[in-house]
Amino acid sequence: MPELPEVETVVRGLRPRLEGRRLRRVQQRRKDLRFPLPARFAERLTGRRVERIERRAKYILAHLDGGEALLAHLGMSGRMLLVEDPDEPLQAHDHIVLETDQGLQIRFNDTRRFGIMDLVAEAELQAHWLLKDLGPEPLSNAFNGPFLAERLAGRRTPIKAALLDQKIVAGLGNIYASEALFHAGLSPRRQAYTVQRGRAERLAWAIRDVLQRAIAAGGSSLRDYVQADGELGYFQHQWAVYDREGEPCPGCDCGADGGPLGGGGIRRLVQSNRATFYCPRRQR
Repeated sequence: MPELPEVETVVRGLRPRLEGRRLRRVQQRRKDLRFPLPARFAERLTGRRVERIERRAKYILAHLDGGEALLAHLGMSGRMLLVEDPDEPLQAHDHIVLETDQGLQIRFNDTRRFGIMDLVAEAELQAHWLLKDLGPEPLSNAFNGPFLAERLAGRRTPIKAALLDQKIVAGLGNIYASEALFHAGLSPRRQAYTVQRGRAERLAWAIRDVLQRAIAAGGSSLRDYVQADGELGYFQHQWAVYDREGEPCPGCDCGADGGPLGGGGIRRLVQSNRATFYCPRRQR
């Protein structure tokens, strides 16, 4: 599933193509995605000018001149495709097509249909059921060590599971939670309530650093955040531990070959039905 850096990269790719543009035609090719699309969805979008585009957690928000906002979530397999030729044939899973007054099409392709799209009045946006309980953005000034320590106090659950709670920090997902714990030197098994003071400072810093580096990698690996095939926001990031079970741990000598410490390399465990990857020697 796309996480915060991937969604941020999509948003940065959409901004120069959509902000200030008017949607002259909207195609709705089915009645639902994960949930039913709102009534008169295509009609309400047609003719609207896109004022600005931003990200909240893993959601894309396109603010429109008619007093509404388009809220979108990519789900498990959702992709935003830029198509310069509006006569290019549609693919089977191109479910929503937004065409601008310049003739550019943004096609939302979602094979598994776990994506979400909704139209929300601006005045009601912060109270929307998908947004109202979200914690602070991990890249905002509101997120720091003391805040994280306060949210984790008394929580008797593994720290990895706590980080996936969107009420604690918004937008952090399975991949980058594993990466941040590695860089903070904290075991994913550690009880959340024990992450206080220096540990909380290290973890808050690691979360911000991992996300910022992933976003930067997206910007540097894609031309203007758009791949050659027109797809926005997906890039190959070199993770330290995620999906590297049995490989040498970066930065220490508990390698897969046994090494002098015989650590066996990066290990995998399942927590809350999610795979977690970690170094048992480096993370305590």
